[in-house]
Amino acid sequence: MSTVEVKQITLQDVSFEEDIFIDVRSPAEFTEYQIPNAINVPLFSNEERAKVGTAYKQKSKEHAIELGLSMYAPKILAFFKKLKGLQEEMPTKRMVIYCWRGGMRSKTIAGTVGLLGVECYQLVGGIRSFRQYVQKGLEQEALKKRNFIVVAGHTGSRKTEILQVLKRKGYPVIDLEALAGHRGSIFGHIGMKPKSQKQFESLLLEQLQQLENSSYLIIEAESKRIGHIILPDFIIKGKENGVRVELDYPFWSRVEHIYNTYQPEKYKENIYEAIMKMRKYLSSQLLDELDVLQQKEDFKSIFSKLLEEYYDPRYDYAFSKYQTSSIHIEFEDLNSGVGKMIAFIEKYRTKITG
Repeated sequence: MSTVEVKQITLQDVSFEEDIFIDVRSPAEFTEYQIPNAINVPLFSNEERAKVGTAYKQKSKEHAIELGLSMYAPKILAFFKKLKGLQEEMPTKRMVIYCWRGGMRSKTIAGTVGLLGVECYQLVGGIRSFRQYVQKGLEQEALKKRNFIVVAGHTGSRKTEILQVLKRKGYPVIDLEALAGHRGSIFGHIGMKPKSQKQFESLLLEQLQQLENSSYLIIEAESKRIGHIILPDFIIKGKENGVRVELDYPFWSRVEHIYNTYQPEKYKENIYEAIMKMRKYLSSQLLDELDVLQQKEDFKSIFSKLLEEYYDPRYDYAFSKYQTSSIHIEFEDLNSGVGKMIAFIEKYRTKITG
């Protein structure tokens, strides 16, 4: 394969919108992090990659290469048909093949299918070059001066839903929880697909670039961490210095919203596991009450107890430490909440644009 000429292309010369990106890393690597809109056509399965890696460490590079080639050889026809089919579906697009660092996996695939007539390029530097691009891009975003509108409120105040509606209406919303695949609390992973830090940063940069002409951004009042994701310092600074809008939604409406969001009949065991992780923060009396409610599967009462005795007091304490004043918006339903938010945003936008 080393004698096959493989055409290469750098990240500076690709188009994320126009090119077809073929990620030949294992499914696990792809799930953790990938170039936007890439298609995973793995050279090795997760198990096969582990075997090749073990052979490399315990025996030699040559042995690992031989093992890898023996695994790949039976798949050549399937790879050719897959990539040929993609090329025929999108004949005007360039095909760019990448692996971790532009090494043997992508070169092997590009060389094989190229020899068989599939026009393709190997990405120089692999996904590591894309990672460097993301890091540099976020550093540049951190230098930009932007105003922030920060949407806050007690747990269950429908902040995320309001942000989603605003985004659909064209307002410059960065939905940090959606990018993280996590809602931010101990329960936040339930029903979600948490993203890796690398994937989160890639998605964040993409959205920031899409909103580069906006003089302000709308975000939710998040802590430094959303699940395992750590927010960039410039987002935290924007939250701390931004205009804060406090949503006031009725208590029992919040309970109902939490119930509908977390679907306890479907995710009962996940909810119980989350409560177990909270036990050290809860009083013995509250734990006894929660145990009784769990036996009854009275989830609305469970949620109301957690709001009253855990989440609301913690939020109120944090809110008391906030340095800037807040604009309060009271609402009874989603439509009125969105309407009042839009009215505030339009007034705010007029103020900052003169």
